[in-house]
Amino acid sequence: MSRPPEFLPLSDEAVRAISGPGGRHAALIEDAFKVLVETPGGGVSVDGDARARGQAKTAITLLAEKADAGDTVGESDVRVAVGQARSGGASTAPGGARKGPVSPKTANQADYMAAMGRHDLVFGLGPAGTGKTFLAVAHGAGLLMRGEVDRLIVTRPAVEAGERLGFLPGDLTEKVDPYMAPVWESLTQIVGSEQLRRRRDKGEIEVAPVAFMRGRTLAHAFVIVDEAQNLSRLQMKMVLTRLGEGARMAVTGDPSQIDLLNARDSGLAHAVAILEGVEGVGVTRFTAADVVRHPLVARIVDAYDADAAKRGR
Repeated sequence: MSRPPEFLPLSDEAVRAISGPGGRHAALIEDAFKVLVETPGGGVSVDGDARARGQAKTAITLLAEKADAGDTVGESDVRVAVGQARSGGASTAPGGARKGPVSPKTANQADYMAAMGRHDLVFGLGPAGTGKTFLAVAHGAGLLMRGEVDRLIVTRPAVEAGERLGFLPGDLTEKVDPYMAPVWESLTQIVGSEQLRRRRDKGEIEVAPVAFMRGRTLAHAFVIVDEAQNLSRLQMKMVLTRLGEGARMAVTGDPSQIDLLNARDSGLAHAVAILEGVEGVGVTRFTAADVVRHPLVARIVDAYDADAAKRGR
């Protein structure tokens, strides 16, 4: 005997957000979980098998909480809620120093955040300003604060110094910081300067150049490899094989912005080509439409892409 549809009493704001323009949000939830979602008044009705209904209810609850908090709910938010519901309902927002949770602004950003919740290794590819690194830092900080990992490690190549930092004055931190400034800015925005200092002092947050990853096994950590287009193939293999027990990794980069002397040495495109489709690996590709900086940045990216296409690059 089939169970009757389950009714979730919700506010009018939440019902409108879950229904979406022309019922689009409800349709996305229906397609994701193979359920029937209706809004008969005063709430939302969900019909389907027990597991699907449970996941749909989780997604609906996440969206309702967002709507009741006064936030606008868009299609990207629905996709994120669906991803969170499939992975157990854990939020990707760290609840740090920002006034609100870190939320995706585009569908690709939503897919990226969902992929980091599903896969142990995720590649985020695309132009500057698409949130690749910021969202990865937010996800990793969330895992750290919830105790799901012991450390958050961010690494990037110091190409300008040729990975040879010995000639710079000071200790390792002082040598590395000029090249890691964008990462520190993201971490400060997300967790706050005081918590960042405390966790950095305890070794729970580490930012280091790729050269210092060699020979290590990174267990129970979330590792972010930033500016990965500037890694050689050998460096890329070295970094990817640092993953230890309970570790996860996000690799971010823009294949069109390679600073190596020989662009063909870049290990990013090569790694994606041989690993895409491998179990446990996810790939998200961003475009100029995902740029969330000044709107002019998207037009600049488009212009450079068009010029590169003309030149046959």
